[in-house]
Amino acid sequence: MPNSFSVYFAGDLFNHKDLIGNLLLSQSIEKESGERYVCVVPQHLEQSTSRSIDIRNSDLSEVVKADLILVNFDGTELDSGTVIEFLFAKALDIPAVILRSDFRSAGDQERGDPWNLMCSGYPRTRKVSLNAMAWYQEAWNKGGGTLAILERFYGKLSKTILAEFDLVLKEQSLIDNEQMLLNVYEWALRFPGNGFTDLISEEELRTLLHAKQNKGSVLT
Repeated sequence: MPNSFSVYFAGDLFNHKDLIGNLLLSQSIEKESGERYVCVVPQHLEQSTSRSIDIRNSDLSEVVKADLILVNFDGTELDSGTVIEFLFAKALDIPAVILRSDFRSAGDQERGDPWNLMCSGYPRTRKVSLNAMAWYQEAWNKGGGTLAILERFYGKLSKTILAEFDLVLKEQSLIDNEQMLLNVYEWALRFPGNGFTDLISEEELRTLLHAKQNKGSVLT
């Protein structure tokens, strides 16, 4: 859809629970938003090579293209790849929503976020923190089959996330002019090295930034 916002899913994709959870949540977000938000889920990206650097480059290029990023911060230790994608997005001033559904306390903040303090405090970033066990039991106790339970759980979760997407898009951008925007993105294409610059041409970059401006995800 031409007026839709692309959302990059940053998070674990190493086991069946991660993979299915990503699939269900991404589909629910698209359904509940009427495809106003379209999800880019890394597990669905084709990998034509087994080289780790190519996989890294492919994922980071999708971050560059995204209008927003949804960051999964579950676990007692944050996934290092997810943290890299989050900080790369923040360097580009891409609006972000952090999702933590893990009810366990983690990290080194006594009264702050339940994750490492170095991942907190960034502009244009909102948070959704919930007790997934409590939400699951609420959905389960209402009865019905598996599909009904999943629809209740992920419908509620996606609506909560969508509200934060709408709010974070309204926050003031750190980038206040077109030249600064272009400079930031040009540098972002250079610093990863290892062929990353070759993935997006100068013409493609200008087209991408023009599209982001038109949608209001940059220079707000």
